[in-house]
Amino acid sequence: MSEQPQTPELENQEVSQVESDSKIVAQRTIKVRELEAMNINPWGERFDGAEKCAALREKFDAEAAPEVEQSACAAGRIMAMRLMGKSIFANIQDSSGRMQLFVGKNDLGDEAFALFKKLDIGDIIGVKGNLFTTRTGELTIKVKEFTLLCKSLRTLPEKFHGLTNVEQRYRQRYLDLMTNPDSMEVFRKRFAILREVRNFLSERDFVEVETPMMQPIPGGASAKPFKTYYEALSTDMYMRIAPELYLKRLLVGGFERVFEMNRNFRNEGIDRRHSPEFTMLELYQAYGNCETMMELIESMIKTVAMKVCGTLTIDNGAGKIIDLGKPWRRVTYHDLVREKGGADWFDITYEERVKRAQALGLDVDNTTPDFEVTNEVYEKLIEHTLIQPTFVMRMPSVLLPLARACKDDTNLVDVFELEINGQEIAPAYTELNDPIEQRKRFTEQFERDKASGELMADKIDEDFLTALEYGMPPAGGMGVGIDRLVILLTGADSIRDVILFPHMKRK
Repeated sequence: MSEQPQTPELENQEVSQVESDSKIVAQRTIKVRELEAMNINPWGERFDGAEKCAALREKFDAEAAPEVEQSACAAGRIMAMRLMGKSIFANIQDSSGRMQLFVGKNDLGDEAFALFKKLDIGDIIGVKGNLFTTRTGELTIKVKEFTLLCKSLRTLPEKFHGLTNVEQRYRQRYLDLMTNPDSMEVFRKRFAILREVRNFLSERDFVEVETPMMQPIPGGASAKPFKTYYEALSTDMYMRIAPELYLKRLLVGGFERVFEMNRNFRNEGIDRRHSPEFTMLELYQAYGNCETMMELIESMIKTVAMKVCGTLTIDNGAGKIIDLGKPWRRVTYHDLVREKGGADWFDITYEERVKRAQALGLDVDNTTPDFEVTNEVYEKLIEHTLIQPTFVMRMPSVLLPLARACKDDTNLVDVFELEINGQEIAPAYTELNDPIEQRKRFTEQFERDKASGELMADKIDEDFLTALEYGMPPAGGMGVGIDRLVILLTGADSIRDVILFPHMKRK
């Protein structure tokens, strides 16, 4: 996502805000010194016994006799305070939600009540007392004692507007989570999705493994890597662009079902659906194939959707409903290209394909390789239109050098790309385990990249080819874009909305 240029008005607002924040920090620092003079630790101590606000709501017995006191102990950040003479109403917030507090002078005593009045919105406190409901039906803790657990030196964003600056939400995610319940809910779902994916695979005898994040040769995908230098070994290293070649080594070694929930790094662009650092689930199943992976991913997404969202109908946030419960479409890459480029697309000459692609508004010319002309039609004109779950099958082998060729056409490979909501969620292959063919494919790709100036590594991964020569069982393999799956199941607008700390250009 490109960053918006600062307008003079916005810059002036930011300068004014910085000056205001500085004054507040100075004022609250004085309070810190006052607390220290009273032998009160402004940064708190251990506080035991606190229950989540949501748990207190669940255990409250509204039918209990009035004389039965229902004790409560909670801790959280003060989000609102209303002084009403000899009493104060306040709201605290923890990770489960908010709880109202009633602080009465008669309950606390003069000294403690005066101290509570000195607290600020943003301070973190622990409280003990009893639960009751107000005349308006609001569950409330009548505070009998409280402990300051952390003094906040800065004021929170304005109550009713929160963080309206999208860039600030990404740069200061802690404020976004603190003031925006919708954002907190997105990340709750993200972590629930990760948990349920792991549970799903574990129940099917997959073993979670770990492979190197720094690699001597970047492989497993076509992408520009981040390069670093390993001092201890005196050699260049690369942040991985995919774990594929290491996971396949484990198939050779005897693991039959493996997966890794991994971080990948690709030194490429940033937009609504791409991040240079992202989370990918990659898995391999010995003795399976592309069809096996098709059945696995459909079952997995439906299972996770039901457990996390409670439904198979998902609102994509743009006014379209995605129905995961209906039969998932299966269509070939060539058929989709024919639908957009013309029924005779693969029968006309290369020069005619270039002209037709240009007429469709694509940026290609007579120097663009033939397979790339066709792939531009797919990626630019077709992929974003595939909203309902669609398996795009039988793709050109030149695009996927690690996949096994189709039995009836060696120019195509036995793969699919799962498209949902106009983006690729999961590519999967019947894996190539023929070391002779794999070497041929690697060599051809190496020569193409070298000729185009896009060579990512200076040599072919001979260790991987050696592993294949020992024998890798036939297998199905798949990668699942976790960030994109979270976007799908939460209706988020951008990949930055589902990554806690997205990469931003430095101010």
